[in-house]
Amino acid sequence: MRAGNLATVLALAIFLAACTGEAPARKSQVLPVQSPAASGSAEPHLQAGADGTVILSWLETTAARTTLRYSVYEDMGWSRSRTVASGDDWFVNWADFPSVTRIAGDLWAAHWLQKRPGGTYAYDVRISLSRDGVNWQPAMSPHDDGTPTEHGFVSMIALGETLGAVWLDGRKTARMVGHEVSEMTGEAANGGMTLRWATIDGGGQILESLELDSLICDCCQTDLAHLSDGLAVVYRDLSVNGIRDIGIIRLTGKGWSEPALVAKDGWKIAGCPVNGPAVDSRGDKLVVAWFSGADDSRQVRAAFSDDGGEHFSAAVTISSGSALGRVDVSWVADGLAVVSWLDELDQGMAALRIRAVARHGELGEPQEIALTGSQRLSGFPHMLRAGGDLLFAWTETGEQSRVLTARWPLAEFLAD
Repeated sequence: MRAGNLATVLALAIFLAACTGEAPARKSQVLPVQSPAASGSAEPHLQAGADGTVILSWLETTAARTTLRYSVYEDMGWSRSRTVASGDDWFVNWADFPSVTRIAGDLWAAHWLQKRPGGTYAYDVRISLSRDGVNWQPAMSPHDDGTPTEHGFVSMIALGETLGAVWLDGRKTARMVGHEVSEMTGEAANGGMTLRWATIDGGGQILESLELDSLICDCCQTDLAHLSDGLAVVYRDLSVNGIRDIGIIRLTGKGWSEPALVAKDGWKIAGCPVNGPAVDSRGDKLVVAWFSGADDSRQVRAAFSDDGGEHFSAAVTISSGSALGRVDVSWVADGLAVVSWLDELDQGMAALRIRAVARHGELGEPQEIALTGSQRLSGFPHMLRAGGDLLFAWTETGEQSRVLTARWPLAEFLAD
């Protein structure tokens, strides 16, 4: 699509908008894709590798063990599932999901969480590498602090032949109990959750390890996106006054930037909302989506940047009132993104919905992709552009959970 062609952009927005007349809004465009995940699966994650390989990963848990599996999206379907690792001492959390990605060529990476002695919330990040996606190296950790604290909410990204990883690191909370760090303000917050970064080579050696932010919200997801000459990291920040707005840190040719805010929502809340942001990029064009409860209003919001995250447009409200958050975002054309989220319904149900948002704030109508539960068991749905499709993965709740997938074709609407 030609950049700046607003008519074409809005044509795609109209495609996503609700139709009037006898038929519902393009409901037939939601096409089920046979899931490779077994009954009892949960915690799906979609990620595109450096070469565009789209990977679905998930957990399958029995009474004794938890197993991380993955599948590759090929020809509008999923390949045979493969096993990365399993264990009887993993830390499994509804909001903190493992991932699998392809770094470069035949180099793959996967991560999960493993308990360590010392407390209920004592666990480490474990990363394993593979040269063929079948045989996996012994797992290593990107952190070596050895404290019985929380380490999780990992995002991984390919950096040429190396792996970049960002995570929430609780080494400075060792003197705290449980999640009481959520309520700390002022000087006491010097012992709070931090955001850390590491680069890892193909042999599992740590090349760089550093702290990016010394105080952040303690259990919200992170996300990463490439820039034309670096990276953007988004996360939920925490001020010493208890404000939990969305932060961004950029890696450019000049090095790592200081933390900044995507938008000033002013959401002050005593505990962590467990609702992190999502980001997608096209060169230096960024779109960030997130959930906010500022002013006692549940909202899903989005903002755009044309300069790699140095400045952002005014935030646009995507959904309000019934929003649960659990967002994802994807560019679908120049100047047009789609945001996904959960809206709460009656009787413990939630709707996975999407909405188109153009660079200057124009909105399509919300569209429903699937129904799931509103409880924690339903986890965090994921959405990813996969060629001519928007691809979705979510957890169906019931007597036994199961990861389901579907696609929404875009190809005919993206032609010049």
